[in-house]
This record gives sequence, structure tokens and C-alpha cells, in this order.
Amino acid sequence: MSVVCLEEKLATFSDLWSPKIVGRLNDLDLMVVKVKGEFVWHSHPDTDDFFLVLKGRLTIEMRDGDVHLGPGELYVVPKGVEHRPVAAEETHLLLIEPKGTPNTGDAATAAVKTAI
Repeated sequence: MSVVCLEEKLATFSDLWSPKIVGRLNDLDLMVVKVKGEFVWHSHPDTDDFFLVLKGRLTIEMRDGDVHLGPGELYVVPKGVEHRPVAAEETHLLLIEPKGTPNTGDAATAAVKTAI
């Protein structure tokens, strides 16, 4: 594997809520994504959900209270917890998930993840 520049990878696309795989660690996908607006309420029954803000601000809404993140901050949503990421401005994230995990928690409605 070669060095990966996340800023360069993020500059190669403009679509929102569509994670791009930039590397793999064991059976985990390392992904970058651009987000703005509201995502769907969802949960992941078998895995935690990792969010690291690279640029911008992200709110992770949960039924029991919201988590607010800025650049350099991360949060892990425990498996099975319903949540909805929301970004008022374009926000760039690093996501780490087990390979093949659907971003909506449901393979039928998930975005197709492509490697860049």
C-alpha cells in the first residue's frame, strides 16, 4: 500500500453521502465521504459506526441526545443505536467500517461504495 493523502482523495469527487474506499485495514474499509444536509435514521445491528470529522461540523442525532463534532473529533455510535448524521455545511469525514457494511444499515437502500 502506498501513502494516501485524504485531502487529495476528497478533491477527486463532489457527490454527497457516497463513501469512497481509500484503503483497507484487515477486514475494515477506510473511507472518506462528503456530507451536507440530513442522512436517514438508521442503525447497524452488528457493528459500531465510526465518524472522524476532517473538515466542517457534524451532528449525530440519536434518540437519547445529539453529539456535536468539529475537525479532529471522532465519535463511535454503538451497534444497534439508531442515529442520523446531519451537517449544515459541507463536511468531510473519515469512516471505518467492516468490509461490506451498508451505510444505511440495509443493503437494499445503501450507497454503493467504490474504491478511489
